Amino acid sequence: MADSPDCDLKSLSPLQLFERVTEQGEKVRALKAGKAPKDEIDAAVRMLLSLKLSYKTTTGQDYQAGLPPKDLVLINNGTTKEEDEDLVDPWNVQTSNAKGVDYDKLIVRFGSSKIDTDLINRIERATGQKPHHFLRRGIFFSHRDMDQILDAYENKKSFYLYTGRGPSSQAMHVGHLIPFMFTKWLQEVFDVPLVIQLTDDEKYLWKDMTVEKAYEYAKENAKDIIACGFDINKTFIFSDLDYLGASPGFYKNIVKVQKHVTFNQVKGIFGFTDSDCIGKISFPAIQAAPSFSSSFPQIFNGKENIQCLIPCAIDQDPYFRMTRDVAPRIGQPKPALLHSVFFPALQGAQTKMSASDPNSSIFLTDTPKQIKTKINKHAFSGGRDTIEEHRKYGGNCDVDVSFMYLTFFLEDDDRLEQLKQAYTSGELLTGELKKVLIETMQPLVAAHQERRKQVTDEIVKQFMTPRKLAFEF
Repeated sequence: MADSPDCDLKSLSPLQLFERVTEQGEKVRALKAGKAPKDEIDAAVRMLLSLKLSYKTTTGQDYQAGLPPKDLVLINNGTTKEEDEDLVDPWNVQTSNAKGVDYDKLIVRFGSSKIDTDLINRIERATGQKPHHFLRRGIFFSHRDMDQILDAYENKKSFYLYTGRGPSSQAMHVGHLIPFMFTKWLQEVFDVPLVIQLTDDEKYLWKDMTVEKAYEYAKENAKDIIACGFDINKTFIFSDLDYLGASPGFYKNIVKVQKHVTFNQVKGIFGFTDSDCIGKISFPAIQAAPSFSSSFPQIFNGKENIQCLIPCAIDQDPYFRMTRDVAPRIGQPKPALLHSVFFPALQGAQTKMSASDPNSSIFLTDTPKQIKTKINKHAFSGGRDTIEEHRKYGGNCDVDVSFMYLTFFLEDDDRLEQLKQAYTSGELLTGELKKVLIETMQPLVAAHQERRKQVTDEIVKQFMTPRKLAFEF
């Protein structure tokens, strides 16, 4: 996405234009809420109207909040794809299927491997722990080289975990918790170090915000991440804006990656155009660098041969396909990956959650009343139009967002299966299923909020200070 008013809007795809309009609308609301000077608000409104006009000219559709363009999308260097195919890249996720993205097709397209029963059983044998329900239910569904990680672990060789967060807003939503919940489980059952990258530099480059605001969001998001329960003695959280200037090893790895990826390659992988600023073009190397243990000499004692395992949503895979291609050429082991599915918006799995639309998800700042209202009013239903029809034909769990959310957050397998059978048979109504979700999410969010209150600025500083962790290398 372009990041200045005088950018060449014609170079943007329909989805990129949609995101620009959404962001500008958020900015206008923020200016009005903050009682900004009238001329500043008027200028922002003019920009919003201009963007909406460009969007309509490009797509032939009026902009509608929460409804991305459906007819045609552009990917990579201008190639087109049909409506019934899925668009997945680090900035956009779009599908026309109410069930969500076709992950089996995505595995084939990306060239990854499916997490099958054999691999899940092997993880259970290696750890001596029941597999996380994210594994049992296929929420983490794809991998790269997880077998190698297990080979190393079974031979008493250590590895480390790396995941991250792009701090685009002050408040995170429950979907943002998914990689951190799973990463915490991995860290506990394998007993390995963890590094968490906050890409505040990325958000400055892509979003209409100041460097200071991006860094502020990073620290606020760090509090939500810490509130997941990570061990301070085993976890290092870092802001790119901070750490890059403090770690020569980190910067050396960035430069090595930059030298081995051409401009044409980065355009082909990420769809960058000649109108994108050079910061965007060079950023993938910054996200690649934490994949190498030499980026953290204080943790790994300068060792360069420690393999990395990255749990992340599959839209981040292009960064690490690039990283895995470069790694052997700079004498580094390839990072392994575990990919998760996408967390659906309340309005349905084919729509995209947006920080500018508070009703697209449940945020970690929501009150119990807000959670109840959002689920009852906005959660897409797989139920029938009438009670009579629902009792006769049953509901569709494949498209029902309340059931999807319970798949993520209800840990009891037997209870989840009971709900599925009751809803599918018509015994359980949509309102009753939503009630179960409300009763699941309210205490989960409230508990997170209580833990977050205990996370002081001093604790954040300790997590974000480069230091030796409780491991010997």
